[in-house]
This record gives sequence, C-alpha cells and structure tokens, in this order.
Amino acid sequence: MSEPDLTPLLDLLPELLAGRPLVVLTGAGISAESGLPTFRGPGGMWEGNRPEDLATPEAFESDPEKVWRFYAWRLEKLRGARPNEGHLALARMERILPRMTLVTQNVDGLHAAAGSRNLLELHGTLLVARCTKCARRSPAPEGPVPPLPVCICGGLLRPDVVWFGEPLAPETWEAAVRAAEECAVFFVVGTSSVVAPASSLALLAARGGAYVFEINPKETPIAPLAAGVFRASATKVLPAIAKALVRTIP
Repeated sequence: MSEPDLTPLLDLLPELLAGRPLVVLTGAGISAESGLPTFRGPGGMWEGNRPEDLATPEAFESDPEKVWRFYAWRLEKLRGARPNEGHLALARMERILPRMTLVTQNVDGLHAAAGSRNLLELHGTLLVARCTKCARRSPAPEGPVPPLPVCICGGLLRPDVVWFGEPLAPETWEAAVRAAEECAVFFVVGTSSVVAPASSLALLAARGGAYVFEINPKETPIAPLAAGVFRASATKVLPAIAKALVRTIP
C-alpha cells in the first residue's frame, strides 16, 4: 500500500527536528481503530443515549448506578483495547523531536500505554476514579456495577473524567493553550473539532502563525484554516510522518 503524500508537510520537518515546537491534538477517531467507539455518528456512544443522562454531574447525582453501568461498559471495552499504529507513531515522534506536546480529548489512556509522556489529558481518564467527598484518586473499579464503588473514606467514587457542564482542570487547559500559542506546527488528528474548548486550540495556533494540518478521513470545520489536509486515518498518516522524520534526521 502506497504511503500518503506528505508534500505540504515535508519542508517543515527539519524545523521540527531543529527544535521548533509541535503540538498534536487527538480525538476519538485515533482510538476507533483500536476498537473503541467514537461519540457521534452511526455506532457512536451517543447513538440511542443522551449525554445529559450519562455524562453530567446532575445525572450522577440523580442515578449514580446508571452512570456507573455505562462507564463499566466503557471500561470493559477499554481493557480489551491496545494502542494502534497511530498511537505508537506519536510516541516515536516524541522520542525524536526536541519539543512536542500531545494534547488529547480521549480518556482511554492509550497514548500513555503507547509510550507518550509529554501528554495533556484534557478530559481526564477512565482508568481512575475520584472520591466525591475527599477527592482522593484510586484505580477505576473492575467488573460490573452494582455495588457502587466507594472510597476508603466512605465517599462515593465517580469516574475521573470531565463531564458536560464541568470545567477542564485549569492547569491542564492553561498548558494546552500555552503550547498551542507557542507552536510552529499543529496537528489535528481524529477529532470532530466541534467540542469546546478543545476545538479552539487549532484556531489559537493558526492565529499565532503555526501551520495547521488536519488528519481525518471526514470533513470537519478545521479544514478551511489548515495548511494541509490528509483525508486518511491516523494509522496511515502518522506512521508515514514518523518515518519521514527519521529519514530527515541529519
């Protein structure tokens, strides 16, 4: 199978290797090829479900057992998933490049499992639970619910993710904004680019003079401001970029 045409990007690779910063923003699309469903569209997690019934503080307060059943189902799917070639390629790129920041909207932990270290998880992680009483964090429970998971202090545990209507962790968001404003190149990978505030990061990067590249088989609102668009999956494009970087190393 032929590799993607990286022509719009190739001239920038020496600059990245020389230390100009790269930011990569990923969404659910990069994990789809690891067998995890995306949120929107046919077969997505919100098909037949209302986010306000499963992913809001109000839903958890009203029916924590229902919310935990949904997240137990997600955790079961996640525990059978493995990082794919897209995740692994980003980890390889991080080892090559002097300055690379990976920002993800995903809560599946697959970037960390692939070896990425300079990682900002905007929406938290499914692999951790947080106490609603003392805020202590602990590994997410295994197995079906009920019983409802409880902290050692007696407080009810909840998934350590950012729900609709909740703010992002300030320090994580501020680091993502700073990286976007300072970068030379910004990749948008596998995200619908409609979920705020993450969707604003590419615009911030473009306003700061960065070259924005979109990697997504589907059309999104980011395309008009992109310097280059790759209408292919992350598992095809990202390994090709990683290989091109290796070939460019002096």
